[in-house]
Amino acid sequence: MRKYKRKILRIRSKRGMELVQVAILVALAVALGLIFKTEITDFVNKTFEGLNSNF
Repeated sequence: MRKYKRKILRIRSKRGMELVQVAILVALAVALGLIFKTEITDFVNKTFEGLNSNF
């Protein structure tokens, strides 16, 4: 019975670490988006202007 409980605890701790990793990656993506907001906006606008000029 002890081995079973240990396995459950290990699975839960792994899931918790995965959740923390995902949260860190999302926070990093948001931070980079905020830092490079103007560059990203300029890139998207230029891309759509190029697409619109071809049609």
